[in-house]
Amino acid sequence: MKIDSEHLEILAAIVEKGGLTEGAEVLGKSQPSVSRSMALLEDRIGMPLFEPGRRPLRPTELGASLARLGARIRAANQEASLLVRRFRQGLAGRLRVGASPIFMDGVVASMVAEFQSRHADVQIDQSYGYLDTLETGLRNGGLDLAILPLHPSQVPQDMEFTPLLSGNNVIACRAGHPLTRARAITLADIAPYAWIAPPQNSPLYRDLLRALKSIGQEDFRVNFSGGMLASIQSVLAGSDALTVLPYSVVFMSRRTIPLEALPLKIDHPDRQLGLLTVTDRQGPPAVTQFITFLQAECQRLQARMDHDQQVTRRRG
Repeated sequence: MKIDSEHLEILAAIVEKGGLTEGAEVLGKSQPSVSRSMALLEDRIGMPLFEPGRRPLRPTELGASLARLGARIRAANQEASLLVRRFRQGLAGRLRVGASPIFMDGVVASMVAEFQSRHADVQIDQSYGYLDTLETGLRNGGLDLAILPLHPSQVPQDMEFTPLLSGNNVIACRAGHPLTRARAITLADIAPYAWIAPPQNSPLYRDLLRALKSIGQEDFRVNFSGGMLASIQSVLAGSDALTVLPYSVVFMSRRTIPLEALPLKIDHPDRQLGLLTVTDRQGPPAVTQFITFLQAECQRLQARMDHDQQVTRRRG
């Protein structure tokens, strides 16, 4: 026997409200249509749903049991409708995000935490990669968006790039490092210290080589290499080693790890941290919410960093 689930929902409303008219009102239906639905349900099961002659309506034992099932069906339908509405609004769903490791761990991860505190029903599946890997993931549909630093000339023709933060590499060290007390840092001051090198396949490794060459430090000693950001930060904070990092990463690290940016200008490529998406491909609605949120957070972060650097320059 197949019973129409809508009939059970109607039964639940009638039992809950105590009458056909009251049940019809809560359902937004007419009283005659509700009455017909109950007649059809009784014909279907071959047994009465309500005790005859009782006002207000009182369900039979079977009617009460079926009403409890109907209430559960109605609650499930309401939950499903809410889920669909939230998904369409970008308040629920799943996002597949690929990102370059240093920026993801050093800058974006804390923003993701804040985003999910406001959008708890949005699941984010995050993976690491550099341009080639992320570009492939976007093209084959494995990623909804990518977060990475790019120069305008690197943006693929079939993709769009939304800048978030300006590029700015710095020489980083632990807070209290001897070089932080020097009023004017020279090449001779830097020469005694070892360096931490990012993974050799990363753009930041090439930035390190370029930056050291720009200040005449082509002969340098590496005492730690290849680690992820957490290990780089730990070695940096526990030693007198130096490294090259994006200023945004150093700035955000100060919440948990005391790092400093040396007041020494270095050469770095003209790149911006931003969002890469495939042109004319409509991703899940939550993508729009996430992009809007990141843009606002990065604007605030950029303003804080600009203010911090202005204060540092005045003190110098």
